[in-house]
Amino acid sequence: MTDTPDGDEQFEETVTPAEVRVRRSPRYFRFMITGAVIFAIVALILTFSFPENPTYDRGSVFGFLLAIGVIVGVAIGAVVALVVDRATGRRARSVQADRIDVRVPEPGTSPARQADSAEPGTQHDSTSDTQS
Repeated sequence: MTDTPDGDEQFEETVTPAEVRVRRSPRYFRFMITGAVIFAIVALILTFSFPENPTYDRGSVFGFLLAIGVIVGVAIGAVVALVVDRATGRRARSVQADRIDVRVPEPGTSPARQADSAEPGTQHDSTSDTQS
Protein backbone atom coordinates (compact mmCIF):
# COMPACT_ATOMS: atom_id res chain seq x y z
CA MET A 1 0.00 0.00 0.00
CA THR A 2 1.11 3.47 -0.80
CA ASP A 3 0.03 6.84 0.58
CA THR A 4 -0.93 9.67 -1.70
CA PRO A 5 0.93 12.96 -1.19
CA ASP A 6 -1.78 14.33 1.13
CA GLY A 7 -2.05 11.04 3.06
CA ASP A 8 -5.86 10.82 2.76
CA GLU A 9 -6.27 7.83 0.46
CA GLN A 10 -4.41 4.59 0.16
CA PHE A 11 -4.08 2.55 -3.01
CA GLU A 12 -2.49 -0.72 -4.01
CA GLU A 13 -0.56 -1.11 -7.24
CA THR A 14 0.73 -4.23 -8.96
CA VAL A 15 3.44 -4.05 -11.64
CA THR A 16 3.58 -6.86 -14.20
CA PRO A 17 6.36 -6.87 -16.83
CA ALA A 18 5.39 -7.72 -20.42
CA GLU A 19 7.03 -7.72 -23.83
CA VAL A 20 5.19 -5.69 -26.48
CA ARG A 21 5.82 -5.11 -30.19
CA VAL A 22 6.13 -1.48 -31.30
CA ARG A 23 6.00 -0.27 -34.89
CA ARG A 24 5.25 2.92 -36.75
CA SER A 25 2.17 3.09 -38.91
CA PRO A 26 1.28 5.66 -41.59
CA ARG A 27 -1.83 7.81 -41.26
CA TYR A 28 -4.03 6.53 -44.07
CA PHE A 29 -6.36 9.53 -44.14
CA ARG A 30 -3.47 11.92 -44.72
CA PHE A 31 -2.16 9.81 -47.60
CA MET A 32 -5.62 9.71 -49.21
CA ILE A 33 -6.14 13.48 -48.82
CA THR A 34 -2.69 14.15 -50.28
CA GLY A 35 -3.49 11.94 -53.27
CA ALA A 36 -6.81 13.73 -53.81
CA VAL A 37 -5.16 17.18 -53.67
CA ILE A 38 -2.37 16.17 -56.06
CA PHE A 39 -4.83 14.77 -58.60
CA ALA A 40 -7.08 17.86 -58.24
CA ILE A 41 -4.07 19.99 -59.21
CA VAL A 42 -3.38 17.63 -62.12
CA ALA A 43 -7.03 18.04 -63.23
CA LEU A 44 -6.64 21.83 -63.14
CA ILE A 45 -3.42 21.69 -65.18
CA LEU A 46 -4.97 19.32 -67.74
CA THR A 47 -8.04 21.56 -68.08
CA PHE A 48 -6.00 24.58 -69.13
CA SER A 49 -3.22 22.80 -71.03
CA PHE A 50 -5.40 21.74 -73.97
CA PRO A 51 -7.31 24.07 -76.33
CA GLU A 52 -10.93 24.76 -75.40
CA ASN A 53 -13.51 22.36 -76.81
CA PRO A 54 -16.45 24.03 -78.61
CA THR A 55 -18.91 21.46 -77.19
CA TYR A 56 -17.89 21.73 -73.50
CA ASP A 57 -16.69 24.78 -71.60
CA ARG A 58 -13.63 24.64 -69.34
CA GLY A 59 -15.75 24.46 -66.19
CA SER A 60 -17.45 21.25 -67.33
CA VAL A 61 -14.14 19.71 -68.36
CA PHE A 62 -12.57 20.66 -65.02
CA GLY A 63 -15.53 19.24 -63.06
CA PHE A 64 -15.34 15.94 -64.92
CA LEU A 65 -11.58 15.66 -64.54
CA LEU A 66 -11.80 16.71 -60.88
CA ALA A 67 -14.37 14.02 -60.05
CA ILE A 68 -12.30 11.29 -61.68
CA GLY A 69 -9.00 12.70 -60.40
CA VAL A 70 -10.10 12.84 -56.76
CA ILE A 71 -11.34 9.24 -56.85
CA VAL A 72 -8.12 8.04 -58.49
CA GLY A 73 -6.01 10.16 -56.09
CA VAL A 74 -7.71 8.75 -52.99
CA ALA A 75 -7.26 5.19 -54.30
CA ILE A 76 -3.58 5.71 -55.15
CA GLY A 77 -2.97 7.43 -51.80
CA ALA A 78 -4.49 4.45 -49.97
CA VAL A 79 -2.35 1.99 -51.96
CA VAL A 80 0.80 4.02 -51.21
CA ALA A 81 -0.12 4.03 -47.49
CA LEU A 82 -0.55 0.25 -47.57
CA VAL A 83 2.85 -0.20 -49.23
CA VAL A 84 4.50 2.10 -46.67
CA ASP A 85 2.75 0.21 -43.86
CA ARG A 86 4.06 -3.14 -45.13
CA ALA A 87 7.58 -1.74 -45.52
CA THR A 88 7.69 -0.29 -42.00
CA GLY A 89 6.10 -3.43 -40.50
CA ARG A 90 9.39 -5.27 -40.94
CA ARG A 91 11.18 -2.77 -38.72
CA ALA A 92 8.97 -3.46 -35.71
CA ARG A 93 10.85 -4.02 -32.48
CA SER A 94 10.05 -5.61 -29.16
CA VAL A 95 10.33 -3.58 -25.98
CA GLN A 96 9.78 -4.30 -22.33
CA ALA A 97 6.67 -2.62 -20.88
CA ASP A 98 5.24 -2.52 -17.37
CA ARG A 99 1.52 -3.02 -16.82
CA ILE A 100 0.46 -1.20 -13.68
CA ASP A 101 -2.80 -2.24 -11.98
CA VAL A 102 -3.98 0.24 -9.37
CA ARG A 103 -6.77 -0.53 -6.91
CA VAL A 104 -8.34 2.40 -5.11
CA PRO A 105 -10.62 1.49 -2.17
CA GLU A 106 -14.06 3.05 -2.03
CA PRO A 107 -14.61 5.69 0.64
CA GLY A 108 -15.74 4.20 3.95
CA THR A 109 -14.26 0.72 3.44
CA SER A 110 -11.15 -0.64 5.05
CA PRO A 111 -8.22 -1.66 2.76
CA ALA A 112 -8.33 -5.26 4.08
CA ARG A 113 -12.03 -5.61 3.24
CA GLN A 114 -11.46 -4.03 -0.18
CA ALA A 115 -8.82 -6.64 -1.07
CA ASP A 116 -11.30 -9.44 -0.34
CA SER A 117 -14.03 -8.14 -2.64
CA ALA A 118 -12.73 -6.60 -5.84
CA GLU A 119 -15.65 -4.69 -7.31
CA PRO A 120 -15.87 -3.68 -10.97
CA GLY A 121 -14.87 -0.13 -11.66
CA THR A 122 -12.22 0.05 -8.94
CA GLN A 123 -9.35 -1.24 -11.07
CA HIS A 124 -7.50 1.19 -13.32
CA ASP A 125 -4.96 0.02 -15.90
CA SER A 126 -2.13 2.03 -17.36
CA THR A 127 0.95 1.02 -19.29
CA SER A 128 4.34 2.71 -19.21
CA ASP A 129 7.06 1.76 -21.68
CA THR A 130 10.65 1.15 -20.68
CA GLN A 131 13.24 0.57 -23.38
CA SER A 132 15.55 -2.44 -23.05
